Formats: sequence, C-alpha cells, structure tokens
Amino acid sequence: MAGREPVAELDARFSSPGADATGWAEARRQLEDAPVYWLSTVRPDGRPHVTPLIALWLDRALYFCTGPSERKARNLRRNPRCVLTTGTSALDEGLDLVVEGEAVNVTDETRLRRVADAYESKYGPDWRFEVRDGAFFHGDAGTSKALVFEVKPVKALGFGKGKVFSQTRWRF
Repeated sequence: MAGREPVAELDARFSSPGADATGWAEARRQLEDAPVYWLSTVRPDGRPHVTPLIALWLDRALYFCTGPSERKARNLRRNPRCVLTTGTSALDEGLDLVVEGEAVNVTDETRLRRVADAYESKYGPDWRFEVRDGAFFHGDAGTSKALVFEVKPVKALGFGKGKVFSQTRWRF
C-alpha cells in the first residue's frame, strides 16, 4: 500500500447537489500548509480533551510534539487514538479537515532530526529543536523535553464550504 493515495468518496447526504469529492492532493496541500491544528484525545475518565497545536504533514503522516507531563501526552499513553483537525472558522469558504489515527511516540533520532528540520522550515527559528535521547529539547538551556508523536491517517474527512458544500471521506 506504500505510495498509494486514498480514494476520495463523496457523501451526497451532506453535500450540495452536483458537488464533487475533494481530491486527496488538495487535502494534503492543506495539511502541509496549515499553521494551526486541533488535537482531540480522551482523558482516563472518558471525557474529551481538545487543544490547539502546531503540527507537520511529512512522509504521509502528521507529526506534533508535547511535553511528557502535558494532558495530551498522558492521555495518549493510555489511549493512542486521536483526531487532528484543521481548517477555517469561515462558514462560506475553505476546506475543514478531520484526520483520525493513532499517535505513536517517535524515538528514532534520524527520523526525529528530519521532523525537527521540517518544524524549523515551516515555523521558523523559534521552533528549532535539539534531538537527543529519543526526544526534542528546546528552551534557553535546551532543557525542556518534548515527545514527538506520529499519526498515520486511518480515515480523513473533508468539509468543503462555499457556493457548493461537500463532504469527502478518504480511507487509508
């Protein structure tokens, strides 16, 4: 399955008459370019937890980082299933995306360096990370540790808005 793009399926029930499915290439471009994402995880008692964060689309997956003691990291240790969303709050334009998958803690330092370079390239020098001991480190003394998670999509939804509304599903 490596290298295969997911097939776009329009859900006519939630789409304007004559709407077309959004192609994966367009959705992927938005995942690459989006400045802010929202991560949804599940607390141990079953309540949802949602928080904004920065993330990357790289090598067919989304990557984000967080401190090991932060709520999202603690939630993911217990239940790795999560949802990342991005889009616009405008009602009449844009494409909102929902990506479902499982968050896997990345510790391979070669891969972490690639992700760190991509963070700096996308977000600038304020987001420069040192890679060591299977994690990111940052801050003035390089002492703040951040775990890096990879989410490979299992399913994604796209909600096209504007003159024509559409709902597209992609299965991976």
